[in-house]
Amino acid sequence: MSSPKPARRPLTGTLAAFAVTALAGGTALSSAGPATAAPGEPGLRPSLCGHDRRPVPQEYLCAKPGDLVEVRIGDVRPTQPSLGYDEVYYKLGRFTLGKDEINKKFDEWCETNGQGEAASAAPDARLDDPASFTCELPVGEETPESIAAMKTVVIGPGGGLYLTDGHHTLTSLYELPDGGADLRIRLRVVANLGQLPRQKFWDRMKAEKWVWLRDAQGDAVEVNKLPGNVGLDNFGDDPYRSLLYFGRDIGYEAGTIPFQEFYWGAWLRDTRPVGLDHWNTDDLAGYLGAVEALTKAQTALSPDSVVDSGRTAGELGVLAAWNDGKARDKGEFGKLAKPYGDAKPGKLAYALAYKARLTER
Repeated sequence: MSSPKPARRPLTGTLAAFAVTALAGGTALSSAGPATAAPGEPGLRPSLCGHDRRPVPQEYLCAKPGDLVEVRIGDVRPTQPSLGYDEVYYKLGRFTLGKDEINKKFDEWCETNGQGEAASAAPDARLDDPASFTCELPVGEETPESIAAMKTVVIGPGGGLYLTDGHHTLTSLYELPDGGADLRIRLRVVANLGQLPRQKFWDRMKAEKWVWLRDAQGDAVEVNKLPGNVGLDNFGDDPYRSLLYFGRDIGYEAGTIPFQEFYWGAWLRDTRPVGLDHWNTDDLAGYLGAVEALTKAQTALSPDSVVDSGRTAGELGVLAAWNDGKARDKGEFGKLAKPYGDAKPGKLAYALAYKARLTER
């Protein structure tokens, strides 16, 4: 049985207050200029680059691994050419059709920002008005667990922000009326390659496997064909990537390897361990059947089986037993099967309900 979640408690500051706050294991940097500390919070100071006493420039060229950088969503650059649209549709369905006490979009923002779940939200709360909602962890009181849950970025030439995890989350926030390109969020820096020439930068990105250069059909793409920004219209739709998302904690456990679901998706597309040619992505029963077939094929693999590009099933989080050993109507599969009419609909139900609304427009 999982541990109970910590009690929610109010956040004592707002988005502006974390702009340049020093954090354990890294420093939060900002492009927003000076900020004033909120009552009860430590004073703020400009981040430094070596012995240079000037504030860090907008390009983030001084950021170090572990730093938490505040960014404008419209400034991040994708490192993959496609998304699983149905994962984004699930998130947007949860945000716009959800039955949660506090709209799940605030949880999404708080978690991405390193502050755990949402603690409260005013009736008219908006993501672009951070004073209208609070997170359970105040800025400066982040935990290793809350920081580990953040999305990640590599600093590239000219201080460019290259997203290595979080394309679906940031796209979902981008697509919301109170989100968009100007919404600000923090990301965790995994490397600063800003001083490398562009060709060497991409060589390093490929060597570290921080970029995914296959499209929705599995064909190779060049780095100059990657999208320039997040947002659904900028990406191709990879249905196998969607399918893998809904199989989390049924056939495999999500981990820290960038593009984990894409490796599994490539295995599914290339080896065809199960027949999915006629799977219906608009029908709950049909989609559930596809998830079940996929995840049972995953758990039939040994941990040392190579899945794709040298990555093994064990590295990619394969579970020892389907649905973590639970009955079909229990565990994550049981949750996933809940229809939209249920008090707590499953992820698939939200995705399908949102897609249905799109076709009605």
